[in-house]
Amino acid sequence: MGLGSVDWLAFGEIVWINALLSGDNAVLIAMACRALPAGQRRMGMILGAGVAIALRILFTLVIVALLGVPYLKVVGALALLYIAVDLLAPGDETEGEVKGSESLLRAVGTIAVADVVMSLDNVIAIAGVAGDHFGLLVAGLVISVPMIVAGSAVILAVMDRFPLIVWAGAALLGFVAGEMLISDAALVDRLGAAVVHDWETTTAVTLAALVVAAGWLVRRMKRRAALS
Repeated sequence: MGLGSVDWLAFGEIVWINALLSGDNAVLIAMACRALPAGQRRMGMILGAGVAIALRILFTLVIVALLGVPYLKVVGALALLYIAVDLLAPGDETEGEVKGSESLLRAVGTIAVADVVMSLDNVIAIAGVAGDHFGLLVAGLVISVPMIVAGSAVILAVMDRFPLIVWAGAALLGFVAGEMLISDAALVDRLGAAVVHDWETTTAVTLAALVVAAGWLVRRMKRRAALS
């Protein structure tokens, strides 16, 4: 990366864009790590954010080809819906040390997969700023990791105090999934950009509500199974 004013400006734009667009990713990281033992939470957030950023860099390299694949966003939205509902499912409060290590790996995997699914907006914006400067792209994303981890830590602290925030976070993931699903290239071609735009908010809100309802049902079923 050069030291010219244009490169420094682009670098600043990449960091700023990633910070602005990573609010939902910070919520995801906090939700995935909330069930970990206190000693593993920070490690889960750091590892999860690090792996997510590495995958995001790889994702950026192929974003142009990926965006043209029909139904890609539909598949991504369905995966994100599953992750959102799964994050609402109650965990086993009697987990031991070995299970705790498995949970750490599971949390990191959940963060990495969901971040890739959710990061289309980040990737498009950052790739546009970075252009052919791959080093600039990597540097900007790496610098943004502490911002995402710090945001996750704050959200996690709030979740501990106000458990209802967990439901709001799951609803946010459902909302993102709805926006992603309705904006899929195949649906835009079939319905038209105007129709897709008109239905974007409705679809997002509907899937947010669906996630909350499905999460409530899953929790109720697991509690009944535990009592039987």
